[in-house]
Amino acid sequence: MVNLSPFRPLPNLRHFDRSGEAVERSNPCISSQDAGSPILRGDRPENKERGFTLIELMIVMVIIGLLAAIAVPMYVQSVRHAKEAVLKEDLRTMRSAIDAYTVDKQKAPQTLEDLVQAGYIKSMPKDPFTNRTDTWIPAQDDTLQTLDQTESGINDVHSGAQGAASDGTSYSTW
Repeated sequence: MVNLSPFRPLPNLRHFDRSGEAVERSNPCISSQDAGSPILRGDRPENKERGFTLIELMIVMVIIGLLAAIAVPMYVQSVRHAKEAVLKEDLRTMRSAIDAYTVDKQKAPQTLEDLVQAGYIKSMPKDPFTNRTDTWIPAQDDTLQTLDQTESGINDVHSGAQGAASDGTSYSTW
């Protein structure tokens, strides 16, 4: 039998125990239990599959790419729909605050900051598309909303975001 192991067996060495007597061992590194192991005998296991081929890795990468190509646009679309929902809710809140201010004070607010100072809203909300609080566009006209109203002012508010919504309308017209 030819030994294909890169390690050569150690020669028989003489060892001495504590009392000084010579003790014969064939190989001090290998116990009798390990001597029959295929690795220590120099035999290699019959394992033909040692890793992935380049084709297998390419197939996995193509599958991951296809899944990402499907998932990323859906994620972007859902983020856009969420921002649109936040914008609609913010506009609804500010418009109801404008109406409540007008009815309570019998005059329309002159600036959007009047709503914050009077306590109708805690703070100006951030426009979800511009990510700023100072891009809101107040709409003013000379019409009075109630019979008791004495002074005209802001009666509506729009987003300052440029762009088209998912339904095709402009954000600034909402």
